[in-house]
Amino acid sequence: MATPTAYTDRILDLVRKTGVLRPRDLDAHGIPRTYLSRLLTAGKLHRIGRGLYVLPDSGVSEHRSLAEACKRVPKGVVCLLSALRFHELTTQAPFEVWLAIGEKAWRPQVDYPPLRIVRFSAVALKSGVEEHQFEGVTIPLFTPAKTVADCFKYRNKIGLDVAIEALRECWRSRRCSMDELWKYAKVCRVQNVMRPYLESIAI
Repeated sequence: MATPTAYTDRILDLVRKTGVLRPRDLDAHGIPRTYLSRLLTAGKLHRIGRGLYVLPDSGVSEHRSLAEACKRVPKGVVCLLSALRFHELTTQAPFEVWLAIGEKAWRPQVDYPPLRIVRFSAVALKSGVEEHQFEGVTIPLFTPAKTVADCFKYRNKIGLDVAIEALRECWRSRRCSMDELWKYAKVCRVQNVMRPYLESIAI
């Protein structure tokens, strides 16, 4: 049986590797969850949200909230305003993390970070997803071109002006091709909506 010191060392090693640790992450390693409160009291761990622990000296990443959200909602995909911000395609800084989930998926009850949940069809949820690593956490989010198409799809939620701005910036910064934009316009079924804007930037 492992000693208390061995347990604490293993927990600290885990949080160094994962960046953000959840109590259930300990179960697979046979480590009692009570050691989390001990490390918290000793100042060796810092709680950033309910059931989310980091090292006290961990630098606050610009994308920390995305990492936390993806930890709490493993099947979610960062989308819309949060994806735009990640790709630097908007001047807006959303205080919520926008996450896409399946049409019939269980709606997550998360107190932190604040989430904005949007339901996507199965095809739209799987199309144009790329993964990034931050603080040991895999963050799935949509590519620039897919995000632009999503913005036109959900223009009633974020505003048509935001979608147009994202399209123009995506094209200006050469983050996408016209073929990619058309591809995802079809996936999102917004070809007719996007057509005049695509034609204008292609001139």
